[in-house]
Amino acid sequence: MSSLGEELPKEQARVRELIIEYRDPLLKGAGNLAAMFMEQALQRADKAVISGDIVAMISSYKELQGFTG
Repeated sequence: MSSLGEELPKEQARVRELIIEYRDPLLKGAGNLAAMFMEQALQRADKAVISGDIVAMISSYKELQGFTG
C-alpha cells in the first residue's frame, strides 16, 4: 500500500504528460481546453502540497485521476 505522499506526485507527473499529448500540434488546438483544465488542476495540487493541506491534496489527487488520455 502506498501513501498519498507517494501517489500524488505520480498523478501530477502523469497529467503533465497528458498535457503534452493534448497540446500535440496534430490536434490543431482540439485539446487546448482540456489541457487548460489539467493545468489548473495541477496548480491546485501544487498549492495543496506546498501548504500541506491534506484535505486539498486528497481532493486534488481524485481530480487528477479523472483526467484520461
